[in-house]
This record gives sequence, structure tokens and C-alpha cells, in this order.
Amino acid sequence: MSSFSVVNSGAVSEQKVQAALVEIEMITDVFNRIVSSCHAKCIQPDPMKGRYAEPELLKGEAVCVDRCTMKFFEVNDKVSQRMQAMGGQAQMAGSFGR
Repeated sequence: MSSFSVVNSGAVSEQKVQAALVEIEMITDVFNRIVSSCHAKCIQPDPMKGRYAEPELLKGEAVCVDRCTMKFFEVNDKVSQRMQAMGGQAQMAGSFGR
């Protein structure tokens, strides 16, 4: 469940506010990494002018950015799944040791 869900009591706990702030920071970090990585890979300035050749993305640049973004999310999803599986295995191992 998202941290942005409506609270029935009308009061928001400090813990929920902190969780929402952490979630926003994580989303911002992912966005900034995508922009930085995909921009460097897909959009090259004109070497003669030292700036972009066109004011809009060229078709090849747009396709590259789309693919780069999709790969970033796919890898992020696979890493998250792997970490959850490892966390589940660690919990299972910990419960057997008690």
C-alpha cells in the first residue's frame, strides 16, 4: 500500500510522514539516475556547435531514451524481486534457528 493513502482518523502519524518523505526521496533518486544515465547514453550535443543540434528529440534519440528507461525499470524490478527473495530466505533461515 502506498504511503499516500487516506487515513480514516484524519490524523497522520509522524512515522507515516517520514515514510512518505523517504518514498519521495527514493522516487526522486531513481528519476535523477534515469535522466542522467539515459541522457548521457542517448542525447549527444553537436560537436561543432557545442550544444544540441535540434530543439526537440530526434526519432533515434527518443527511441533510445524509451528503451533506456524501460531497461532501467526492468533491471530495477529484477533487483527488487531478488532482494525480496533473499530477504524471505533469510527470514526462513532465522525462524528455523530459534
